[in-house]
Amino acid sequence: MSDAARLVAALHERGWTLGVAESLTGGAVASEIVTVPGASAVLWGGIVAYATPVKHTLLGVDAALLAEHGPVHPEVAVQMAAGVRHAVRVEGRPADVGISTTGIAGPDSPDGQPVGTVHLGIVTPLGTRTSSAVFAGSRAEIRLQARDAALALALAAVQHSGGE
Repeated sequence: MSDAARLVAALHERGWTLGVAESLTGGAVASEIVTVPGASAVLWGGIVAYATPVKHTLLGVDAALLAEHGPVHPEVAVQMAAGVRHAVRVEGRPADVGISTTGIAGPDSPDGQPVGTVHLGIVTPLGTRTSSAVFAGSRAEIRLQARDAALALALAAVQHSGGE
């Protein structure tokens, strides 16, 4: 069973819903989740916030944070994950869990950080997790590694939260 399938099952078991905010992965995380039968019971929606200003306007990422550090920063990932929960709200209720990805897939780095730098954010009702990595490979390989890492981090957060 894939991490996406395990994540959908864990969310369903807890009665939790999900929103996904993606930058460098361009929708790959949400796309992988919707390959799972029954994903519609938990996935409320996703936003591909590829342009930096969209991270602020749609996801509520602090403009000063973006101005000071740019879009590739751990706190940006956290704010994206928190923001997508509200952006995909249904009948005034935010999604329970937010997943986010931000990073540099290459081939060049616009701000001097290494190509392959990725920051992930997960926000659940019980807490926040972030993870940062520098992945190697082609642009496509970096994006796939970021997708897989985001799903694994979300699964760990949701499974861990269930025992608290």
